[in-house]
Amino acid sequence: MAPLRSMWGVLSALGRSGAELCAGCGMRLRLPFSFVYIPKWFSSALASYPKKPLTSYLRFSKEQLPIYKARNPDAKTTELIKKIAEVWRDLPDSEKKIYEDAYRADWQAYKEEVNRIQEQLTPSQVLSLEKEIIQKRLKKKSLIKKRELTMLGKPKRPRSAYNIFVSESFQEAKDSSSQAKLKSINENWKNLSSSEKQVYIQLAKDDKIRYYNEMKSWEEQMMEVGRDDLIRRYVKEQAKDDTEKF
Repeated sequence: MAPLRSMWGVLSALGRSGAELCAGCGMRLRLPFSFVYIPKWFSSALASYPKKPLTSYLRFSKEQLPIYKARNPDAKTTELIKKIAEVWRDLPDSEKKIYEDAYRADWQAYKEEVNRIQEQLTPSQVLSLEKEIIQKRLKKKSLIKKRELTMLGKPKRPRSAYNIFVSESFQEAKDSSSQAKLKSINENWKNLSSSEKQVYIQLAKDDKIRYYNEMKSWEEQMMEVGRDDLIRRYVKEQAKDDTEKF
């Protein structure tokens, strides 16, 4: 039972459905768990895994948002959510209790269902699922980091000659499916002459120069605002050497 209790803590903190947990099952995990194999049985065994119930506030917000959208069709969702939050804060305790009681009831049902599913798992299955949860967290952390860099205006990485050709040709391709388009474009790339490919090679070189210049400017801005954690290591070392010279 110890592994199951441990598993309950992990799943409770994550609050994801079994279907979400097991997306991409049957594939090897990326580092640091690339040596672990996640079996395909997860996708079927936990397909009906319950979702973590909404809190009392989120339940109220989900109920009220369509109403506020209907009343204010031109308003931004963020503005409506802010308004709903204000209404929730001013809501009498007697009315809040309705949502809180509903949450507690759903939470109890959620715990019972989780326990029922856990009892059917073997210790090895529990261990495999724990490792997949870690993978999901690492992926989520990476996604958050990527969004932050986008918000901070980090320049896009330079494209290869082939990628530039694909981007240019994709809209012109006549095939219906994306897979068929890419297959056709790949064949067209292979059939290009050296002189024709040279055009895209030069564009790739220009894009690399663009990236270098934009990154230099962006990293200078990040250093000014104290975000040294976003600076590439060799740039930090170069800046340190320049400082020591003076």
